[in-house]
Amino acid sequence: MDEEVNAYHEAGHALMALMVGARVRYVTLEPEWDDGPDRFAEIRVEWPLDRFTRKQLYEKMVLVALAGPVAEMIHNEEPLHPGFVAEWAGDWEAAWIATGNFLYSNQKRVVYLESTTRTIYDLLGQDHHWAALAAIVDNLIAHETLDGEVVEEIVQAWL
Repeated sequence: MDEEVNAYHEAGHALMALMVGARVRYVTLEPEWDDGPDRFAEIRVEWPLDRFTRKQLYEKMVLVALAGPVAEMIHNEEPLHPGFVAEWAGDWEAAWIATGNFLYSNQKRVVYLESTTRTIYDLLGQDHHWAALAAIVDNLIAHETLDGEVVEEIVQAWL
């Protein structure tokens, strides 16, 4: 997979995590190759569990999970359904599992995820958010791994 596309994907996750009040531990284009599924990039996010209700936490997890695919969609100028792109299966699954904690009908979950995808698309497409995301991308491509504090510094001017 293209390094630039991976950088946009991970930057989408990172930016959204910061926007919803999570902490980015790191983001990298060089993940460790362990016994898990093949990955071309990776992000670690910490959630301040004492700051959110259970439902708020899961809603925010959905936003972060889908922000990676949406950032790719915007970058590639291809508005696709994140549930139908094989490379995004892990993100869709994470969002699907999170919604299962507050929505119990499969139909309602799909509607919620599709609506949330559109919301993220509009949000990340705003000039100041896209500028912040692009700044993360530039730094990620240049350095391959960014600590969370560095990501926070990069986006500080826009958030």
